[in-house]
Amino acid sequence: MMEATIRFLLRHDLENKKGEQPLMMVVHLGGQRKLISTGIRLIPDLWSAEKQEIVDMTAKQKTQLEKKFGSAIPTKSNLLQHQDELIEIRNKVRQIEEAFRAKNQPYDLEMLMSKIKESKQPRIKKSEPTELVYDFIDQYIEENGLTRVKGSLVVYKSLKKHLKNFQEKSRTNLRFENMDYSFMLKFQNFLVEWKEVHPTTGSVKSLNNISIAKQISTLKTFLGYARRRGIKIHEGYKEYSVKKDRLEVIALTQKEFDLLYAFDVSSNPRLSQVKDIFLFSCVTGYRFSDLLQLKREHIKQNEIRLTITKTKEPSVVPLTRISREILEKYEERILPLPMISNQKFNKYVKELCELAEIKDPVEIVRYRGAVRDSKIYPKHDLISAHTGRKTFVTLSLGKGIPAEVVMKITGHSDYKSFKRYVEVDEDRKRDAMSLAWD
Repeated sequence: MMEATIRFLLRHDLENKKGEQPLMMVVHLGGQRKLISTGIRLIPDLWSAEKQEIVDMTAKQKTQLEKKFGSAIPTKSNLLQHQDELIEIRNKVRQIEEAFRAKNQPYDLEMLMSKIKESKQPRIKKSEPTELVYDFIDQYIEENGLTRVKGSLVVYKSLKKHLKNFQEKSRTNLRFENMDYSFMLKFQNFLVEWKEVHPTTGSVKSLNNISIAKQISTLKTFLGYARRRGIKIHEGYKEYSVKKDRLEVIALTQKEFDLLYAFDVSSNPRLSQVKDIFLFSCVTGYRFSDLLQLKREHIKQNEIRLTITKTKEPSVVPLTRISREILEKYEERILPLPMISNQKFNKYVKELCELAEIKDPVEIVRYRGAVRDSKIYPKHDLISAHTGRKTFVTLSLGKGIPAEVVMKITGHSDYKSFKRYVEVDEDRKRDAMSLAWD
């Protein structure tokens, strides 16, 4: 008896919108030829007709193909799985032929194809394990724990909590394959309505639009991470975007800075040191985390050179009269500044600014969905460690330092993230109007 000849070919005439073509099995027997689907679709670049096998991509080739075909590029594990399926299909045909021969039964192509079709089991779509989404969030936190600043991954833990609450309320299992545009909209609406009652105080906690936008942005970043790890993601999430509400920039005006600089707290060593730390941040633009790592060896004559904690980028900040003055005050110490914990600093700097009567009313507006929530605070209640960096930006711009120079000092890589710190105070407005019109 003759043995069937088996080959595989791509149907170039049946290409889909992603550029994928169905891979067919071609069976020759007794001068006849039949085609049968393998259930596999590939882009032509991933198939070698000569070798009759799926191409093993290098990392460079994969990058090039992703630019050309985008999401149509399967993961390496999927390609290996497809190659195993082809071997299994070929072996199945040989097993059928062996069965015919064992019975000494003559067979033709029609009989062979009939048996092949009988042996083909319908493909059952495997559902994702229920906990896969949450497992991947844990994996993301673990993989990025060593390269990200401590605390920056807290938002992912928060996202996991909100997704679990959403799943519980909607009574549906959370799966990557279902996270489309509709899901993103439902999740945002859930976050708008979400409330949590503190078990001890009874106070009600909810999320404003700024926090909700952060959660949605984090979810999209996470879905991109999962997609790059080979998880099949519904592409609809990419189209969803959330408009971010404007975030107030709390910074000292020049008058407030001068007032605090001249304010005498020498009788209170605790507040005197807090004042020096805060003013140093105001004249260097450093984050509190960078002040914590500052050492003597970072100070080189007329400048400070250190690697920024958050971005891991090198930074060079020129020293000025005030920053030199503060460093000289603590030159007998091992560390350049009398640093304390961030929590204590935020508490003490409010106390300092209240004593200095930095108390102009500031309106803070937040939206929860379409509901406007406005509260008035004395300015000293809103001052924290990050106010120093914002003050540096606004006062530097007010003194005429070009934006690109300020960005170089602060380490901002693009104007989009920088511009929210550009707060024009009323005095600068009046001066600019007077200069232009009077």
